[in-house]
Amino acid sequence: MKALQQFEEVQDRMHAMEGEWEGSRTAARTVSQRFTAVQAQRHERYMAAFTHVSMVIDDIYKDLTQVEGVPLGGTAFLSLEDPHDPYLHGIKYTAMPPAKRFRDMDQLSGGERTVAALALLFAIHDFRPSPFFVMDEIDAALDNVNVTQVGQYIRARADEGSLQFVVISLKDNFYEKANGLVGIYRDRAIQGSTTVTLDLDNLEPLEEVES
Repeated sequence: MKALQQFEEVQDRMHAMEGEWEGSRTAARTVSQRFTAVQAQRHERYMAAFTHVSMVIDDIYKDLTQVEGVPLGGTAFLSLEDPHDPYLHGIKYTAMPPAKRFRDMDQLSGGERTVAALALLFAIHDFRPSPFFVMDEIDAALDNVNVTQVGQYIRARADEGSLQFVVISLKDNFYEKANGLVGIYRDRAIQGSTTVTLDLDNLEPLEEVES
């Protein structure tokens, strides 16, 4: 009788463990299915962003680099280091300025890298637009030609009406394309900073003075 009782107890424990094991297996299968679904969604969202940015970046870079003698501008493109698991690896960004041969990004000049970075920034913005940009001396490494080109591009984007720019700049051929100016200077009378604003859109041109 004792042996039969022990057998029944062991059998009950075995059935209980089988139930726990089956529950754990079901839970593991559910977690695996959820992980697979999240993984697929991550891949879909990542590729949607990458595909859009890679499609528009060349046109934006061309707009930023059109210069006299090279009206088509430069060339820029993105490529994945591992298309199968793109989010686990890097993205190769290649930018070729107008009339120049292919070089790695780290071999470009500071101004050329700045223009390339702006093209990438505007391409990402095109995928997920925001209502405004705040830019701090993005023209610091640019020569006058590139300053003018970037300024014209920003003004054209602003004139579309869906985007505003706040740009800090010390270069007159950049801020002369603005709608308005805000200057900050130190006021000794109040021992502090004061601002002065100028609406360029409503500013009447100076009349030429006859000599």
